[in-house]
Amino acid sequence: MGGILVKKLIISIFLLLLFTLVACSNNDDTASEDVETDDTETTEEISAGEKETEEAVDYYQTPEMDFDLGGQTIKVVAWWDMEITGEDPDSIQARENLEALKEKHNFDIEYITIDFGEYQERITASLLANEPVGDLVRVGKKYTIPSFAQQDLVWAVDEWVKNENVFNLQFTEEIFQYEGQGYAFTDAKANIVQGIFYNRTLMDELGLDPIQNYIDEDNWNWDTFAEVVASANQDTNNDGQIDTWGLANPSVLERALASNDAALTAGSEQTLDDPATVEALEFTASIFELARPTEGGDWTEPEQFFREGNTLFLTGADFLYNGLVNDMPNYDIGFVPFPIGPNADGYRTYEADIQAIAIPKSVENPEQLLYIWEKIFDVQSIYDYPGQAQLESMFANEDDIENARLVMENLNVLDHFTFNNDVYWNFEAELLEGTAISTLIESHAPAFQAAIDEVYAE
Repeated sequence: MGGILVKKLIISIFLLLLFTLVACSNNDDTASEDVETDDTETTEEISAGEKETEEAVDYYQTPEMDFDLGGQTIKVVAWWDMEITGEDPDSIQARENLEALKEKHNFDIEYITIDFGEYQERITASLLANEPVGDLVRVGKKYTIPSFAQQDLVWAVDEWVKNENVFNLQFTEEIFQYEGQGYAFTDAKANIVQGIFYNRTLMDELGLDPIQNYIDEDNWNWDTFAEVVASANQDTNNDGQIDTWGLANPSVLERALASNDAALTAGSEQTLDDPATVEALEFTASIFELARPTEGGDWTEPEQFFREGNTLFLTGADFLYNGLVNDMPNYDIGFVPFPIGPNADGYRTYEADIQAIAIPKSVENPEQLLYIWEKIFDVQSIYDYPGQAQLESMFANEDDIENARLVMENLNVLDHFTFNNDVYWNFEAELLEGTAISTLIESHAPAFQAAIDEVYAE
């Protein structure tokens, strides 16, 4: 963390020098002689600063645009407040960029929050009525692709989303694609961290090899994971009953799919019989036999098991970590990636309900809105990689930080929740009940394809 403090000092000095350079540039005799009014002086100062920045970077920036929005209020909609409130140097610079842009282009901005429980319904209804609730609207992929794109309810944004310093280009160029065009964007460059939390204290008590060794030796795969899970299933008090467990989660289906570069669906087709998918199904079934048996609880039961301190592994996402640490003060909690599948070449994180920002088709100036968004977040970050501040504030152990970085760089997206969710849940239930994989595929493939066809035919 000391490195970040040094970087903060460096960036402060850099900004002071930059402001000095911009001030000096205002006296440059090469300024246009056509400018006669005082009202344009501020615009010229901002433009000069933008040009200097563009010349100093080695990535594409949208060329400077000159437009007046006539006092328009740009409405930004999500199920949380998206206002830039952070006090880190990057957020401060983004806020300063926003204020300069508001003055230059004559607009204001409003952040609108809609409760998640009613969000999809309200957004969909507003778009269908051609009365969108906002100009920049956060949307889930599962109801945007293909539905919103098919119905021409949102703008394709590919041609305006090019700045890799601002945008997570995978979202536009891959994830939110429909028929060769991208329909959403995001400035969030740090992907979600999905993996495995583990109890280091229990690991030591059981005499297991350090889990980190498997990572360091490039030997963390499905086979070694299964071996460790099985080895943690122990009867420590010799009463004939297992009292410590290797894994709290009964199902690892989604993680198995993602870690093997597999999926149940791909675009408008089901892919249950794809070899990589079959491998993931077989692995999920085998791990179920090793995992801690359910005691009839709900979806929170695995977390409850892990909090008891007698279960080694819990699969989950980064947002669980602080809660686990707070609830387990007597245990040392670590993080490792989900193991690599036989069809993959590295660790993966994944999303099954991914979201980004779209622009309703009835909005008349999408290019200007994306230009503004780009210029707000085009900052010269003090951090070495996206998500650094989050990871360093979350994890105290350097190995955990590096493990999180291993997964966040490689995102797989699973789309099965785009379609009738019951089809997936019925499929998973039968898989865990022990139905033969070949029988499972044969009996459920028609239901998956019918659910897909229903959505793509809308």
